Amino acid sequence: MNQPRPKRLARAKFALPSFVTLLSIACGFGSIVISVDNAQVGAPGDFRLAAILLVLAGVFDALDGFVARATNTQSSFGVQLDSIADVMNFGCAPGLLLYCYGFAQLGAAHPTIVRMGGLACFIFVACGALRLARFNVSVGKTDPRYFVGMPITAGAACVASVVVAWPDPVVTNAQAFAVMALMVAVGTLMVSTVRFPSSKQKLTKGMYIVLAVAVLLLIILQTRFFVLFFLLYICATLLLNIAWHGGWRGIAPPKVYDEDESTA
Repeated sequence: MNQPRPKRLARAKFALPSFVTLLSIACGFGSIVISVDNAQVGAPGDFRLAAILLVLAGVFDALDGFVARATNTQSSFGVQLDSIADVMNFGCAPGLLLYCYGFAQLGAAHPTIVRMGGLACFIFVACGALRLARFNVSVGKTDPRYFVGMPITAGAACVASVVVAWPDPVVTNAQAFAVMALMVAVGTLMVSTVRFPSSKQKLTKGMYIVLAVAVLLLIILQTRFFVLFFLLYICATLLLNIAWHGGWRGIAPPKVYDEDESTA
């Protein structure tokens, strides 16, 4: 028996956020396929495309939450699907991209470095999964103005920005060790207790000025702007946390909840 039209529309409305999440997964999977296919070829344009697909996955990741709130269709199923998608799109996909980009061209000539590169990329993936698990169990227990540890989406964008800026694959040992350091450093930031400002911060006049400067730098630096952006983002966040520990209160520090005291 056919369902009444209003009921079918209601079911379709609840499926919409999940469909957007599946589009995000499609972008992440596309990035993985391109990375694997290009591992031995080393075409810079394909590596850059794989990195751009991760950025697009991030756009859909943000959009699915917006759609769920706009249509009042938030659900536990959607939360679980989004979390699984995040592990794939912002953990596995960038980890594999950086492995293919940073170590596949070294080949049999440097097997030890290739294995070390694989381990560094796994550390990034593992830290991303741990970061998501911690976030899922701490919802409502930490100050919503700040993330505990670098968000996995920002971590993925940070490592992908290097590929966007310099899409030619790594061919020297020094470059390979730099990629290893990048993956381990970003992974460590994700599982750290450093507080990163969230998008829920209130916009001030100073932030609008920063945004205008960022747009100007984007026009000037183009693809390399994103590397500079994440470098400044990380450095500014670390300096802010150090200042809080030193007693500075020019920017309000995060509130500490009882459940959050062990990670503060």
